[in-house]
Amino acid sequence: MTLPSNTVSAVGIGLGYLADAVLGDPQHWHPVAGFGRLAAAMEKHSYADRRSAGLLHVAVLTGLPAGTGLLFERAVRRHPAGVPLVAVVTWAVVGGRSLRREAASVQSRLAAGELQAARVAVRNLVGRDTEDATQQKVARATVESVAENTSDAVVAPLFWGALAGLPGLLGYRAVNTLDAMIGHRSPRYLRFGWAAARLDDVVNWLPARLAALLTAAIAPSVAGSAIAAWRAWRQDARQHPSPNAGVVEAAFAGALGVRLGGTNSYQGRAEERGVLGDGRPVVVGDIARAVRLSRRVSAAALALVIGIRLVPGTAWRSPSRS
Repeated sequence: MTLPSNTVSAVGIGLGYLADAVLGDPQHWHPVAGFGRLAAAMEKHSYADRRSAGLLHVAVLTGLPAGTGLLFERAVRRHPAGVPLVAVVTWAVVGGRSLRREAASVQSRLAAGELQAARVAVRNLVGRDTEDATQQKVARATVESVAENTSDAVVAPLFWGALAGLPGLLGYRAVNTLDAMIGHRSPRYLRFGWAAARLDDVVNWLPARLAALLTAAIAPSVAGSAIAAWRAWRQDARQHPSPNAGVVEAAFAGALGVRLGGTNSYQGRAEERGVLGDGRPVVVGDIARAVRLSRRVSAAALALVIGIRLVPGTAWRSPSRS
């Protein structure tokens, strides 16, 4: 029995998304965590304070999962067994439920007046210093993380799954994981992590803008403004140091009618992130609105990419011999 390859991918992506929505991340033997351990072990041998060393490190570690995905894609792309395979991979690389759960955890602590516990909980979402953060800064950090990770953890893997099947899903998650591990501008990774950071910028460029467009379109469903989301994106996103995070965070700021960005501290070093949006400061209740917006943007992205995958000739096809 054979199925159209686009159908295999579309159904598998949909089932994997639902698995994440219901179950969240796998609790044991998470493949992304396993990949992280592999990357850390390899870094002990590949590290050098040079861009070229980082480029080789990234090339090997992204080529391995993408190549594995290509082999499986070719083996089962028309076979019913491809559906559960694509579903499992999608479940492993999409992280929407975990994002929403962590954000809700921060909100519940803030609402209960447990500021210190919220400062600790928000570290699961952001890398900035939070030891002395005010309630407003913790809430702002949470909304910013929900916005950025709606793109990075949901829209982008769905986008690459629709465009390139299993190689896209696995390759994207490898790139994004390496950026999180070595893409920051610490003294150790300023040069070695350069390739990881730049490649992550490239692969997230289109998904971030898709997420921003969907955010603007869906803003009225959370009592927000599509026009304000668009305006904040176009006027403020460039102030953010990231060419992609700034786009999505600005769109969320406009959609929610709040002001994001400002000065953050990273390992004691202040970094200006620009002011995104011209609304009021974030309050605790805005976290729930951001989570609702994230869920709806994610669902819209799923519907869009499944539709793209089902249109004959629009999705990537692995090469086959004639």
